[in-house]
Parts: sequence; C-alpha cells; structure tokens
Amino acid sequence: QVQLVESGGGLVQTGGSLRLSCAPTGRTFSRDVMGWFRQAPGKEREFVAGIRWSDGRTYYSDSVKGRFTISSEAAKNTVYLQMNSLKPEDTAVYYCAGRGLYGRNQAGDYDYWGQGTQVTVSS
Repeated sequence: QVQLVESGGGLVQTGGSLRLSCAPTGRTFSRDVMGWFRQAPGKEREFVAGIRWSDGRTYYSDSVKGRFTISSEAAKNTVYLQMNSLKPEDTAVYYCAGRGLYGRNQAGDYDYWGQGTQVTVSS
C-alpha cells in the first residue's frame, strides 16, 4: 500500500524558514499533481501549493505566494515545500497529497494523503 510520508516540520520563530519533504513509500506511486495542504486547529484544510510532475507547473495560494516555493526531484520521487518569511498564521499541520491530472486544487480532488507534519511559528 502506498503511503506519503512528510518530514521537516518543527518550531521556528517569525521570519524563519523550514523545508518540508514528501516521498511515497510502498509500491510504485504515480499521481500527476502533488500538493501541500495545511490545517490549523478549528479551521478547514486549505490548499497551499501544488506542482505538476510533467512540466513543473506550480500553483500557490495567495496567502503563501512569494514566500513558499514548491519543487520536485523526480529521481527521488520527492516533493519539497520551502517556506520562508514564516508568520504565526502559518502554524498548522501540513499535509502532502497527490491527485490526477484533471482534478482541482481542493482537498476533495486529492486521493492520496500523508499523515501530516506540524509546523509551529512562534511570535
């Protein structure tokens, strides 16, 4: 069974940086688009960033555009989320997910999910 495993979360001060990683385990994993979502306590899970394997096209939510960068490394089948200029409102559990080519960047269209990694930004 395929699992997505995130790593790289932690505690950081406002203005700091973190890099999250996501890689699948188990049998061969193939999804056209990989994304990062986050969920803060009491809030809905929200899309953060996505990347299309075929051509590297990226997608970002307005709240992270210019601060976060999603990238991929095909040889390692790994997706990264570089988070800079972190703010306390970025505090959440961050999830890696995968979907097919014709879905949208909303949680319901992603069908593979990781367990999440906690990111906490202190003020």
